[in-house]
Amino acid sequence: MTAAVFFGCAFIAFGPALALYIFTIATHSLRIIFLIAGAFFWLVSLLLSSLIWFVAGTIIGNKDEPLKKYLLIFGVLVSVIIQEAFRFSYYHLLKKANEGLKTISPFETALSMRLLAYVSGLGFGIMSGVFSFVNTLSDSLGPGTVGIHGDSPQFFLSSAFMTLVVILLHVFWGVIFFDGCEKKHRCTLLIVLLTHLLVSALTFLSPYYVISLVSAYIILVLMGIWAFFVAGGTCRSLKLCLLCQDKDFLLFNQRSR
Repeated sequence: MTAAVFFGCAFIAFGPALALYIFTIATHSLRIIFLIAGAFFWLVSLLLSSLIWFVAGTIIGNKDEPLKKYLLIFGVLVSVIIQEAFRFSYYHLLKKANEGLKTISPFETALSMRLLAYVSGLGFGIMSGVFSFVNTLSDSLGPGTVGIHGDSPQFFLSSAFMTLVVILLHVFWGVIFFDGCEKKHRCTLLIVLLTHLLVSALTFLSPYYVISLVSAYIILVLMGIWAFFVAGGTCRSLKLCLLCQDKDFLLFNQRSR
């Protein structure tokens, strides 16, 4: 049973992200490089967040137990802000890299910022999902029985679905965030930051998993719709794609759009 829980939760959490990587990134070397770079930027943001958390925890110590709850909230707030700051920095790095590529090789086709936003968002999401869920996933192998002390027996399953939400949201946030940077829409950047904070805050609702998951998936749908139209999608193109009548989509592997 524990092996079934382990592989089932791993498939739920990382299956869609792995499929996106295999079908859209794995066959393109440049995309792999940018994805790894995006994952590295997220790791650096985690390192900085951990450093701030360690310093704050050291200052508080074990004397002020009630303050530990506020320290947790503070840690989440700082972590989200730093992640978005590094996303902003990564955007500017990619912008400079694209401009440099055009200067050095005028005839070389540079990757579009929309594609780079998708790739970097997936890099952020995969690394975020690995660090947030890998320890929980390893605990699913035992020993112990979930819910024996009255806790929810659906802890691992709900954690897997929440990890899936966060990974996909990072992809959508990346597309929306880069578009906001391109068009200099500060409100867009603020919305991405606030929704990121909101989704992170939903994890505090444990063990009320239904409320947190439903709310997170509503945000996921809304961000997905927004990212779809930001990326140039239309209702007509979506209909043709679903009906397999979009010739550009069917010939995607033969030529670039």
